[in-house]
Amino acid sequence: KSDALAEANQELARAKAEIERVLIARTAELEVAKREVESARAELRGSYERHGIVGASDAMRRVFAVVDRVREASISVVIRGESGTGKELVARAIHYGGSRSKKPFVAVNCAAIPEALLESELFGHVKGAFTGADRDRKGVVSQANGGTLFLDEVGDMPPKMQVDLLRVLQEQRVRPVGGDEDEEVDIRVIAASNKRLVDLVAKGEFREDLFYRLNVVEICLPALRERPSDVPLLAEHFLSKFAKRDGVAPKRISREALVRLAEHPLPGNVRQLEHVLLNAWVLIEGDLIDAEDLALDDDVGAVDMVARDRGRVAATAAAEQADAQRPPPQSYDDFQKDEKQRILEALEGHNWNRVQAAKALGIPRRTFYRRLKQYDILQ
Repeated sequence: KSDALAEANQELARAKAEIERVLIARTAELEVAKREVESARAELRGSYERHGIVGASDAMRRVFAVVDRVREASISVVIRGESGTGKELVARAIHYGGSRSKKPFVAVNCAAIPEALLESELFGHVKGAFTGADRDRKGVVSQANGGTLFLDEVGDMPPKMQVDLLRVLQEQRVRPVGGDEDEEVDIRVIAASNKRLVDLVAKGEFREDLFYRLNVVEICLPALRERPSDVPLLAEHFLSKFAKRDGVAPKRISREALVRLAEHPLPGNVRQLEHVLLNAWVLIEGDLIDAEDLALDDDVGAVDMVARDRGRVAATAAAEQADAQRPPPQSYDDFQKDEKQRILEALEGHNWNRVQAAKALGIPRRTFYRRLKQYDILQ
């Protein structure tokens, strides 16, 4: 019996060793396969995504091609595009894709710097240079030394800042306010504007010599309405981003919702698309975003949207006043009649836009559509 038991134990030990060997081999194979899949995904993602810039349309491929050509050069670049098209993302892609990637990327909003603080913000100051200067402080030009200075809204740059910037670009030197010595700087300037700088030059609002210093290469970013084929990629990108942030599985988006997004003018471009999807992500009950879950103003341009919003404010105020004067319902039938009347007034006050009417009433859209069916409204 002892011999049989010993032999059985040896068999078990051999079987265990074989199982462990197979498991190790299979684990190694799985790791190799996993790396290959991740590599393939990264390669596929890299074909349409650069530092958060997503797109596979011809328009975006042209943008990527220019980015690839200028990123290694230290020339100045102007990025022009509407608000929300991703001008700073393109600037970062140029910086982090080039030889200056290990150096600072400093972004400045030219329209946000007060005239009185202009020199101090650009060039810094030494201790005691003016009241409140209790220590030395580097300006944004020195902070960007060796790297990239990104000038956002460069078309709104004050005249004094244009003169100072031109001198820096010509001399590659700065002198802090109150200082006695110049400091050498090596910066690459990338500027962004939602206006055509050449038009500003013609109007005398932008220095011509500074224009030629900055506008060595111009990259024109298309509006999102000019590249609707990128909407599904962008939607997937943002939904994955939200899921990663919240630590949950990505929600899905229906074909009808994608069509609605692609057909909408989206005057706020990619930024508006992200906010619309985030709004739906937070408010929907399930895991599928449908067309009715999108908070969009249908078939209107940016100017019309502003005018319509003003009208809605007035309509909402009138509805609130009417609610205050309406007596409370005394029965369930009264409640239903009152609710139907409120829905009709909200629809009339919002030009029969169901999404906006639901929002004004504070009713979830799915519930609002059920009420429309229940009360035989818009059937």
